[in-house]
Amino acid sequence: MITLTPRDVLPDDSTAGTLVGRVWLPQAGGPAVVAVRADGVFDVTARFSTVSALCDEGDPAAALRATRGERIGDLEAILANTPPDRRDTARPHLLAPVDLQVLKAAGVTFAVSMLERVIEERARGNPSSAEAIRKEVVRLVGDDFSRLKPGSAEAAKLKQVLIEQNAWSQYLEVGIGPDAEVFTKAPTLSSVGTGMDAGLHPKSTWNNPEPEVVLVVSSAGRIVGAALGNDVNLRDFEGRSALLLSKAKDNNASCAIGPLLRLFDATFSLDDVRRMDVGLTVTGTDGFVLEGHSSIGKISRDPTDLVAQTISAVHQYPDGFALFLGTMFAPVKDRDAPGQGFTHKRDDIVTIAAPQLGRLVNRMRNSDECEHWTFGVGALMKNLAQRKVI
Repeated sequence: MITLTPRDVLPDDSTAGTLVGRVWLPQAGGPAVVAVRADGVFDVTARFSTVSALCDEGDPAAALRATRGERIGDLEAILANTPPDRRDTARPHLLAPVDLQVLKAAGVTFAVSMLERVIEERARGNPSSAEAIRKEVVRLVGDDFSRLKPGSAEAAKLKQVLIEQNAWSQYLEVGIGPDAEVFTKAPTLSSVGTGMDAGLHPKSTWNNPEPEVVLVVSSAGRIVGAALGNDVNLRDFEGRSALLLSKAKDNNASCAIGPLLRLFDATFSLDDVRRMDVGLTVTGTDGFVLEGHSSIGKISRDPTDLVAQTISAVHQYPDGFALFLGTMFAPVKDRDAPGQGFTHKRDDIVTIAAPQLGRLVNRMRNSDECEHWTFGVGALMKNLAQRKVI
């Protein structure tokens, strides 16, 4: 069971930044857009009917600061009421901090881990072959793969070396080729927030968390802030076929975002995202603990490039989008038996953390056990209309 307090959730500088969230209001029968401040949680839905609308303001952080809103309670009480096991449905609880934004994700964005993974996979059982491939890669691009620019002449040379070594794969094509892998992670409004259960397909036997930064982008393609995300992944499904990506990625409660959206302002910028280290801890009821991290500084494609490959003249997002940036983390620690690696077990607690964004905490359950997603776009529009905020 998860217990949440403001100290567990907020960034290291607490409420110094501009923090946006969404809270379910039982009396309204729907969600509220809220500002999280030192003196409480304030409903600003009368001014910004959706987080998407707020993000389309010329200066979202300034617009939110200029809107006082109606105080609905303390963050501590709202967090305490968020985990499903102890929730009082007559009181507010926290939701994921995005709404109408399309939920997108970028894959294979860290060459530093991608290349080594593919090299080891292709040369399995033959260490001398792996070492030969590795030495040739270092000769071409140096020992810092994070400097390798996808789509560059250097990358093309590396591709030829790997083809000659029978080590090429479709994952390398999107990892170092000119075109990024950007896919739709989950339906609009389906993400879960901190304190909630995150879902795994019940037929999956090999799966893992993916700790990531999630950029929030306006309809004009402007990056306005960031949150943390867990791009829950089924390694067995995707491993069988890349065409099973949608089944591997999109299941009930399989997209976790939170705890809050931090808007860019004087205290937080895109450069802070570029320097960010994202930590991961998985704690099991069996006493197992897995720790890892992902450093955005080692990403192969700059966040602005990934955004530009998502929204352009050939693809628009009238309500904006939220973009998972990918991860360099791949769990290899054995859990049950040597050589078996890591996979989730029921009731694992996953904590994804970054000093500037706080902590996203979820309990892992099968997707059919998690709260079913029933409040979609139609329900939201009807609710906002009844409340006369649109």
